[in-house]
Amino acid sequence: MKVRGCRSIVVGLCLLTSSVALLKAEIGPQSSSPAESKEYTRIEAMVPMRDGVKLHVVMLRPAGSESGGEPLPFLMQRTPYGTDGASSKGVNMGKPELAASGYIFVFADIRGRYESEGQFVMNRPIVAHTTKNDVDETTDTRDTIDWLLKNVPNNSGKVGVLGISYPGFLAMSAGIDAHPAVKAISPQAPMTNVWLGDDFFHNGAFRETYGFDYVQQLEAQKTDARVESKEDTYDFFLRNVNFAGAAAAAKMQDLPTAKVFLTQPAYTKFWQNMAVEKHLTKVEVPTLEVGGWWDQEDMWGTQAEYAALEPHDKDHDVFLVLGPWNHGQWGRPTHSLGEVDFGSDTGTLYRKTIEAPFFEKYLKGREGFDLKDTASFRTGVDQWERYDAWPPKAGFHSEKLYLTKDEGLSFKTPVDGGVASTYVADPANPIPYRNRPIQATYGTGSKWRTWLVEDQRFVSGRKDLANFSTPVLDKDVTVTGDVMADLFAATTGSDADWVVKLIDVYPDDAPAPMAGYQLMIVDEIFRGRYVKSFEKPEALTPGKVTEFKWSLHGADHTFLKGHRIMVEVQSSWFPLYDRNPQTFVPNIMTAPADSYKAATQTVYGSAKYPSHLEISVSE
Repeated sequence: MKVRGCRSIVVGLCLLTSSVALLKAEIGPQSSSPAESKEYTRIEAMVPMRDGVKLHVVMLRPAGSESGGEPLPFLMQRTPYGTDGASSKGVNMGKPELAASGYIFVFADIRGRYESEGQFVMNRPIVAHTTKNDVDETTDTRDTIDWLLKNVPNNSGKVGVLGISYPGFLAMSAGIDAHPAVKAISPQAPMTNVWLGDDFFHNGAFRETYGFDYVQQLEAQKTDARVESKEDTYDFFLRNVNFAGAAAAAKMQDLPTAKVFLTQPAYTKFWQNMAVEKHLTKVEVPTLEVGGWWDQEDMWGTQAEYAALEPHDKDHDVFLVLGPWNHGQWGRPTHSLGEVDFGSDTGTLYRKTIEAPFFEKYLKGREGFDLKDTASFRTGVDQWERYDAWPPKAGFHSEKLYLTKDEGLSFKTPVDGGVASTYVADPANPIPYRNRPIQATYGTGSKWRTWLVEDQRFVSGRKDLANFSTPVLDKDVTVTGDVMADLFAATTGSDADWVVKLIDVYPDDAPAPMAGYQLMIVDEIFRGRYVKSFEKPEALTPGKVTEFKWSLHGADHTFLKGHRIMVEVQSSWFPLYDRNPQTFVPNIMTAPADSYKAATQTVYGSAKYPSHLEISVSE
């Protein structure tokens, strides 16, 4: 997991003793060590790769298992976040069921990070292996496994690989041109395509604060150093105009990924080569994809990888879990997120009934894993559902929620109508994405991990956005599957950002703290210049009605009777996303200050231009 305020913490598999206090402060209590925990022995090694580079690994195995007893499978996590704190206590606390069963846990520093040799490359692309020195994460995984099989005594010859976030990307790499010994992988919140929908860009809009902080933490040194700021980052990025100004102020403009941000903001070959989903053309090993509805970092990857693999899943070996979590929250006991309570420990239930049985089945041949395809936690009613596929088809039908001037948000198709709403978006006063002050992403006191469930009333009264709401619901409405925004809009500028949020509005008499609460269910941004092509941005024609259509991602949520459904449309989400100047410039990263101009945004809601959300609702 990317616990990016202390990168050396490997959550879920090891609890680093050097950072226990920070761990508790940042992510809350871990599961307690089970009464019958095993004592694990720690072993370290430097493992040679095919090109001569040596990578550092830490192995934890049950004491005494080297020379006797049942041969054990490996359970491996490769990581850029360090392995120094991998311990017996860590595996017993982080994965108590698997630790009690007995595995050889392996933690490996990837190239150029911590104690491993070589050069670190962010999300190193998969390459054609034509020479001995052609390496990527798939070859490093295979070479590591070759060494483990030959040099670690009393192993069963079977390997499972798992990881959250960047380690999730590495886990998926283990399933591409997979080593024959790999029998199961679990990419969890995997970084999959960091331009289309994961860490660094969403539909062309640059995640400014995130890219600014994360690149410094991974590329400014071989270990981790979180970015702190005494200044409200909203003020910092506004004052520095654009990313070029912010990068110069931090003296980070020469870091490898920052240089690409500055020079290649479009979906160039560089970003395309990093994308993982294009390599998922067959199912090589059983795969358990895991993600959270409110993942603030990598919600896109989980569903994208499942969608890429599912058409090739002839033997029903691809599984999906979607729960009420933020980034990696399923790795610990989880009853709530922010102010939203889920009524049960969803993290422990997932670990006991899905994750542990998955690896027990494929690495040890044991019964107990009964997931057919998808396990989804339905929020609103707080219950687990199981489906034969994602998105499910049986029991659901398509509907459209229309944005209209007179009827608000309506299931009725507009007959006439015209303009649904207009507002003036001013880059000098962008809409904050969370309550101010906004700390550095992983800075002290940061609310980054819960911002997606933050009450949206802190912005919903602003004049520079549009709100559309249903009347109070007279029955439950369950939305399950992908939610698509289909917006017909115009701007007086020559570029624009569009943010659409689907919100559950709680009744005013709901129990505290949820009275009147506005809870985002799904949400996403689209940068207007990419409406025709992500590779070749073009200026928008001022005043021209244009259709913008994009995914807000998956949901499984019941809007309860007595609640209202609301859709909010806005044109900034700052400083998580950099400001759109609203004047077309070749490169927003270096946009001059005088290009940032206010523009009038018009959302249409007519028979000719029916702005709407496409949803799937239960029958």
